[in-house]
Amino acid sequence: MTDPVALFEAERPKLTALCYRMLGERAGAEDAVQDTWLRWMKADHINLDNPAAWLRRVATNIAIDALKSARKQRETYVGPWLPEPLMETSTGVEDRFELAQECELALLWAMERLSEQERAAFILREAFDAGYDEIAAALSKSQAACRQMVSRAHKRLQENGPRFDVPPEQVRDLISRFFSAVAAEDFEASMKLFAPTAIAISDGGSKARAARRVLVGPQEIVQVIASIWRKFGNPPGGSIEFGMANRKPAIIHRIDGQTDMILTLGLDAMGQINWLYVMRNPDKLPIDGV
Repeated sequence: MTDPVALFEAERPKLTALCYRMLGERAGAEDAVQDTWLRWMKADHINLDNPAAWLRRVATNIAIDALKSARKQRETYVGPWLPEPLMETSTGVEDRFELAQECELALLWAMERLSEQERAAFILREAFDAGYDEIAAALSKSQAACRQMVSRAHKRLQENGPRFDVPPEQVRDLISRFFSAVAAEDFEASMKLFAPTAIAISDGGSKARAARRVLVGPQEIVQVIASIWRKFGNPPGGSIEFGMANRKPAIIHRIDGQTDMILTLGLDAMGQINWLYVMRNPDKLPIDGV
């Protein structure tokens, strides 16, 4: 058998991607992978027919327990909770999350409406192409029940949610047009970019200024953003530039070189903005220069 340490390290990127998809947090994903490692070192490696499947099963169940605990904590979170973005940087800080970056923020947010086991079944099937026999073993369910969970997850994610297959250039174009309209105070043009059912979610936790509830509809979204722009705009020492969050274009606002905000969006089937993501919680923003 391959050296257990080498085998685990070969699987680590996939395990990290799995746990990030489950939890939407970097630290939580790393903790889950570390717990998987500890259990792996105590396992009977010689008698394992499929070590990779064993690791996925263990990591999945650790992540399920972690997600249950996290959701209890999120009940007292100040304002809306959003998944933590993974930024592409030149420093390599996010290299260990390279595979995890393939999961869109809009999909991570949408998966919050799934139960823990539905989420696990969906991720194992869609992201890792796991067979229903493996999913059933991981979740202690029948294969038929797992098929139903995956089907139900697909349906729930498609209902009233943003598209998850929007080309990056289309996202970038909408962000550019939106910011140009806001900067020009052309609020009528801004509203036309949004779908009638659009929502905007800003996550500041208790550490940064952000809306304490979800904004609904083009008028409310644009009114709030316009008010903020008039009041604060781009302050001295501020810069606005494009970046990549979870492999999709995003606007990054920095003040004195430190990231202050990350904004990206999701589109509906008609190509209009129907989901606006604004991350301001400093605990979830990259520390520039590290």
